[in-house]
Amino acid sequence: MLNVANAGRSEQADHAALLTLVETIEALSGTRTIEDVAAVVRSAARRISGADGVCIVLRDGDLCWYLDEDAIGPMWKGQRFPMTACISGWAMLHGQTAVIPDIYVDDRIPHDAYRPTFVKSLVMTPVRVKDPIAAIGAYWAVGQTPAPDTVIRLETMARATAAAIENANLYASLTEALDRRAFLLRELDHRVKNTLASVQSIARQTLRNAPSPADFIESFESRLLGLSRAHELLTRQGWGRTDLREVLEAALQPFGGLADPRFTARGPAIALTPETAVALHMTLHELMVNAAKHGALTAASGQITVVWRIEAVNGAPGLVLEWVERGGPPVFVPKRQGFGTRLLERGVARDLGGEAKLAYQPKGLTYLLRVPLSERVAAGQGSETAARTTA
Repeated sequence: MLNVANAGRSEQADHAALLTLVETIEALSGTRTIEDVAAVVRSAARRISGADGVCIVLRDGDLCWYLDEDAIGPMWKGQRFPMTACISGWAMLHGQTAVIPDIYVDDRIPHDAYRPTFVKSLVMTPVRVKDPIAAIGAYWAVGQTPAPDTVIRLETMARATAAAIENANLYASLTEALDRRAFLLRELDHRVKNTLASVQSIARQTLRNAPSPADFIESFESRLLGLSRAHELLTRQGWGRTDLREVLEAALQPFGGLADPRFTARGPAIALTPETAVALHMTLHELMVNAAKHGALTAASGQITVVWRIEAVNGAPGLVLEWVERGGPPVFVPKRQGFGTRLLERGVARDLGGEAKLAYQPKGLTYLLRVPLSERVAAGQGSETAARTTA
C-alpha cells in the first residue's frame, strides 16, 4: 500500500510539473521584454525542478550576465563574469547541459565564487543549443543527482525561453523602429515647415528689392539654389552637426570651390547645428554672389580670403569669421540697402546673439562676423584645417 501511495504522489508531482511547464510556455508567449521573460522563468523553473534557486544568465559578448534569480539565498544577480570562468559560460560555449551532483569535485566550477552561497548541486542548461544566447541554472542546497525528468523539463523550458527571448528582441526592434518612424515624421514636418517659411521669406524680401521681374527671377533662383545646396550638404551629414569648412566649401562650389586658387580658407574645426549651417551657408552664398557680380571675382587678379578663429566675444569665447576681398574693382557704398545686405548684417548674427559688419573699403569689401560659442556653434576636435588650397 505504501508503494502505491508513493507512486500516486509521484504521478501527481509529475502531473503538476507538466502543468506548470505548459502554463510557463503559455506565459512566455505573451512576454514583451527580456525582463518579463526572466520573471516568468525564474519562478517556474523552481517549481518544475524543485530547486532551491534559479538564475537566468544572458550572454553579453564575452561575459555571462546574471540577469535575475529566485533563490533561498543571494547568488550573483546583476554581476558579470567571463564566459570561460563560470559554468553558465561553459554551457553556452559548448551548447550542452551540465549536470553536476557535487560542485566541489568538478573543475568547471569556480569554487571560490560558490563558497559564500548555499549551492551544492546544479543543472545548467543553455537557452538554444546552436549559438546559445542565455542559460538557465537550477541549484540545490543538498548534494544530489537531479533526476533525468527534471533535466528534460529544464531543457524544454530553455527551448521555450529561447523563442520568448527572440520574440522580445523582435518586439523591441519593432517598437524602436516605430518610435524612430514617428520621430522622423515629426522631424520631416518641422523641416518642411521651416524650409517653406525660408522660401516664403526669401521670395518676399527679394521681390521687395528687385528693380525688375528679370532681376527678381535671377536673385530668387540663385537663393533657392543656395538653400538647396545647404540641404544637400546636411542630408549627406545625416542632418547632424556639420563642420564650418564643409559649409564654406558647399557655398563656394558653384564658383570653383576651395580648389580654386582665388580662394584661401583657414581656421579651426567648428561644429554647427543643422539650422545654423543653413543660415551660415546662405550668408556665405550672398557674399559669394556679390563678389561674382560686383567684387573681387569680376577681375582676373581678384582674391578672397576667409579666416576664422576662436577669441573672446563680449568677454566669452566666441567665433570670429572674416571675409576679405582684394584685387577687384574699387568698392563704393551702395545707395540703398537690399535684402542681401540686411541678411549679412542682421541674419545669422542676430540669430546667434552676435554681431556682423560690412566694410566697403576702396581696396575691397570685408565682412566680419562675431558670435559667441554655444550649443549651436561649438569648437570641434582636431587640428586647424589646411590653409591655402591650390588647384
